[in-house]
Parts: sequence; structure tokens; C-alpha cells
Amino acid sequence: MATATTWAQDIITCDLNCDKPVQQFCNSCQVGLCEDCINKHVKGLKSMKHDIVPFTKRTVQLVFPQCTSHSHQRCEGHCQQCDVPVCMKCVMSSQHKGHDIVDMADIITAKKERIKRETEEIEGDIISKNKKQDSDVEKISTCTAHFSGLIKKGKDQRKQWHLEVDDIFDHLDTLTQSLRDYQITALKSYQSQLRSQNSSMIQTVEENKEILKSNNVSDVNNYKSKLTEFRNIPQVPDVTLPSLKTNTIQGRELSLELEEYKAKLTQSTLSSLTDEASNVSITELLKEAKVITNISANIEPLYKVACAGSDRAWINGTDKMLRCVDIYGTVTDSVTSTCMDFPGDITVNRQGELIYSDAANRTVNIVRHGKIETLITTPRGWHP
Repeated sequence: MATATTWAQDIITCDLNCDKPVQQFCNSCQVGLCEDCINKHVKGLKSMKHDIVPFTKRTVQLVFPQCTSHSHQRCEGHCQQCDVPVCMKCVMSSQHKGHDIVDMADIITAKKERIKRETEEIEGDIISKNKKQDSDVEKISTCTAHFSGLIKKGKDQRKQWHLEVDDIFDHLDTLTQSLRDYQITALKSYQSQLRSQNSSMIQTVEENKEILKSNNVSDVNNYKSKLTEFRNIPQVPDVTLPSLKTNTIQGRELSLELEEYKAKLTQSTLSSLTDEASNVSITELLKEAKVITNISANIEPLYKVACAGSDRAWINGTDKMLRCVDIYGTVTDSVTSTCMDFPGDITVNRQGELIYSDAANRTVNIVRHGKIETLITTPRGWHP
């Protein structure tokens, strides 16, 4: 029984998608044929000559492409000036007279040698480097653990602070999570690039190996090198891990700092606060201003901006559209105003609802649940 199984597995079947055993071989096309498929093969390529021999007397050789200009001819040469395959009749014609004709077999040999070298480099060197880079990306877990520690530390500090400062810690959590998401997204994107490139290289290696096995001139001649692309392994992104700095002076002051965000709680009497506020000028307040982030709004010119929390803002240009963008510049919401040209001004109320003025229609409007409602209509002659 074992002998019969082995014999069945060793049977070579017809190359024309036929399950019958091969009996004949076309030396011209390098395909095995059963008795029933010989005529089918010859009729399918009427313009070509076919050297049909018993399979045991087959000759392994290159399969040259059919000449498009001369029937019954195969292109065994390549015209360097015209960069096209040519047959012997083409060489004798006036079209290629005096041109440098190179033996197609020499071209294929040279190309196969190049494919072999590139495949060996990809398989033996570049793939291993790519895998090493991928295995080195262990910063994701470290980054995740670090930010988890920051959030826990922030929550521990919150217990020492008065309930009136919850807004500070809400801001801290949002900023920490945004920083974490940004760093982890960058690392995962890099890891995805590595794995995608590695998968592509493995596929290319398999395809190249099939080409190296092939005797089909067109397969080899159409080979396109990806070696330069694969040599450029992406660089690991520079990930910086922020630290949470805290300071506690019992009964006097509480403070924390994360990157550019700072918060401080100091005990003071109402009278001292009033005196301090009266002595602070607008110029002194402006000295404290800092650039937190730059957002690409893709609006030219940018006309109005209204912050909606710490990570979003409503903006508009010189058209009817109002857009809500996040800190990455992504449009998360949009509203088409009732204005003839563009809103005169925009703001956001305590509930986070968008409000805009329509000067031409003399109205102040609010956007609630995606619908525009009129809050105020001014008398004739007055424009908001």
C-alpha cells in the first residue's frame, strides 16, 4: 500500500490544467502534455513551431517569447537601441539594421545572477536586520507602564488636594493620556512599517526564487528590483518620557508639573487675593503666555478661533463653514452657518455649545444637537 501511494505522488500531470499523466513534451514551449492535450496546445499557439517529443526525450531550455512581427519565430536576441526582443528575421530587417543585438540567453543569465545576489542579500541580511529592529521596539510596554504610573501618581496626589481643584487633575489626566497616545501611536506606526516591509521582503524572496526556477524569458526580463527600497529600514522614532514633578508644603502650598503644564494651589486670604489681582496689569499677564502646540488648520486665511476645552477648537475662515479641530489638526465636526459670507465672530458657552453671529441677518445663533437656533435678533440698524 505504501509503495502504491509513493508511486501516485510521483506521477507528473499535464501542464494544461489537466489531471492526466504527461506523455509528451513540447521542447519549444517547455510544457508537459498528455495525449489528449497535444492538439489543444498546438491550436492555441498556431503561429509558433512546436517540437513535440516523448517526455523521456525532452530537452530543458529557455522559452523565448514569440515574435510579434514574424510568425513561427521566437525572439532569441535583444536590440539594445530599440530595447525590444527580436528574432532572426527582425535582425535582417531594415528596422534593426546596424543595431547592437545581444543574445537573449546572455541577458537572462546576467539578470538571473543579479536576482540571485539580491535575493541572497534580502534573505540573509536585510530580513534579519529588520527582525532585529522589530524585536528592539520594546519601548511600547515601558512607555505604557510609565504613563500608567503617571496617571496613578496623579490620582494619589489628588487625595491631598481640595475638591475645588478637580479641574486641574482632569486636565492633567487628559494631557498625560494625549502624550501617551501620541508616543505609543508613533511606536506602533513604526512597528507596523517594519512588519509590513518584512512581509513584503519575504514575499519578494519567494517570488524571486520562482523566477530563478523559471525558464520563461518574460518572467525574468520583467523583473523589477526592490533592493534599494528594502535597504532603507525605517529609523526608530525618538520617544521622550515626561515626568510628573510634585511639591507639597503642608498647610501652605501644593504644586505639580508635567511638561509645559503647571498647577499650584496656595492658601491665601480673600483680601490678599483682591489686592494681588488689582495690582496685576494686562502686560504682566501676557508675559505668562506660552505656545502649547501648533495646529495645522488648513484654512487660509484663518479668521476666528474659539477654544472648546483643552484639546479642541472651533475655527472659521472666509466661507460659511465652521469646523471643529483637535490638537492634531483633524476635523472632528463641522457646521454650515446661515451667513451670506462668513460669521462675524464665534465663541463657546460653558456647556460647550457653539455660538456665532450673523451680521447680515442681525442674529446671534447657537448650535444645539447639530441644529442651528436663533438666540438674539437685533433691531434694524444694529448688527452683532
